[in-house]
Amino acid sequence: MYFRAILLLPLVMLLMSPGCSRAPDFGIAYRDLASIRESGKLVVLTRNAPTTWYIGRDDAPTGPEHDMVEAFAAHLGVEAEYRVKAGVPEILQALEAGEGDLAAAGLTRLDSRREQFAYGPAYQDVTQQVVCRRDNVQPETVEELVGLELEVIADSSYSRRLQQLRQDHPRLEWQETAERTTEELLRAVWERELDCTVADSTIVDINRRYFPELITPMNLARAQSLGWMLARGNDSLQRAVHDWFEDFSASGRLASLQERYYGFFEVFDYVDIRTYIRRIDARFPEYRGLFRQAAEEYGLPYTVLAAQGYQESHWNARARSPTGVRGIMMLTLSTARAMGVENRLDPEQSIFGGARYLARMMERFSDEVTGEDRLWLALAAYNLGRAHMHDAQVLARRLDLSPHHWRDLKQVLPLLAKKEYYKDLKYGYARGTEPVRYVQRIREYRHVLENHLE
Repeated sequence: MYFRAILLLPLVMLLMSPGCSRAPDFGIAYRDLASIRESGKLVVLTRNAPTTWYIGRDDAPTGPEHDMVEAFAAHLGVEAEYRVKAGVPEILQALEAGEGDLAAAGLTRLDSRREQFAYGPAYQDVTQQVVCRRDNVQPETVEELVGLELEVIADSSYSRRLQQLRQDHPRLEWQETAERTTEELLRAVWERELDCTVADSTIVDINRRYFPELITPMNLARAQSLGWMLARGNDSLQRAVHDWFEDFSASGRLASLQERYYGFFEVFDYVDIRTYIRRIDARFPEYRGLFRQAAEEYGLPYTVLAAQGYQESHWNARARSPTGVRGIMMLTLSTARAMGVENRLDPEQSIFGGARYLARMMERFSDEVTGEDRLWLALAAYNLGRAHMHDAQVLARRLDLSPHHWRDLKQVLPLLAKKEYYKDLKYGYARGTEPVRYVQRIREYRHVLENHLE
């Protein structure tokens, strides 16, 4: 009894706080905006997942939902306090009980939930996908789901959609769980414990990099939008969310956030990722220390440098190309000489030379290029040359795009191969699609590597 009282204490304190109200007719407790500001804390319900909130490699919280919440909390002038729940059912129960001010957990904006809760603006569209293993069943119609071992999250948008489909397919059966997360169900499918599950397309995109045998033979519904949830009746907080989001989106910060977390999940290559995972175990240990030392010496993220090395040579120290580049970092002869590399086939010299060259590319952009944008632009310059990157920045300005952000430059770079654009640029034609693909693959390899090492 004493232990139970301790668990209920935070809820009791929240309900007794000044400004705490209940939504009329719904019995949902909430704190209005004035009360939140007075307390100095915005209490946020979320879940631990790569698409929401998680602890990164620097041992600090990160994730798409985390970053948006931090921006909103800063806008309000308060600190964000996170209460991490096991899954969607627990989050909805906690929100209904008044344990948090809002829920930011990749929640689908369902009309059926509007009876109890209010939504913030839609910030991302996702599609529900049936997920199976490529060497198992591959249902392409709802009727082909009948008889399969199918499990989804309880009280989720997936469950609601299956209930709708059962009206026309009465033999459709599935199991629901409140104990496992969507990510755990995807692993269960990969381990052949289940035939299939259902997940949002964003969740699938990330997890296929961890479990490359997963496939999506069919979509279960049309695109749906995600949004934050809060107590219905909490009009002051809802207005604050809408007002903040309008500026957050218009300023480009939402686009930057989505580029950071999802910008490299465009094309999935099963054979490539499966081979890469094997080589992390087979080849990477030999060079891991060198990548780490070189990254530390030149102030680079070590997993990015390692991922770049794989993109260049698949971690083959004796790699050669018909164009004359060689070694793990595939340095040209002139670049190697400029970086003090005497033997391009020596892995230590190659890795340190490549790191030094990448660091030099980062130095050649103005201070207006900040954060990870500076790293992505430098990688593109490593691949294409700084001169053509200069042209891309000039062209971006002409097109009223930002010359300082990768999300805009990756749109501009492919135009360098079109005469109507390159004819008026200083350095002329360039295969601009290649650096876009180059950076995308490095970011993807980095993501997989970090997950595999953890």
